[in-house]
Amino acid sequence: MPIIKSAIERVRVNEKAAARNASQMSAMRTAIKKFDKAKLVGADNLDDLYKAAISAIDHAHSKGLIKANKAARDKSRLSARYAK
Repeated sequence: MPIIKSAIERVRVNEKAAARNASQMSAMRTAIKKFDKAKLVGADNLDDLYKAAISAIDHAHSKGLIKANKAARDKSRLSARYAK
């Protein structure tokens, strides 16, 4: 555990940021999984789930949680599954 006051604060801030980042990544993964599951079942609200998943990917990218190439790759795979 750090002794210097600024280092103690950095530990606290980093823990909060890590929790926030983990939550947002989990939300993105959940949105994608919900879409995949609905696609297999043939649910009626596929459009809404698709838009939510794309939005979650874009949000994660804008917050710097995933890189641009991963966001593009995930959205491409999602749209390919949506079209089928």
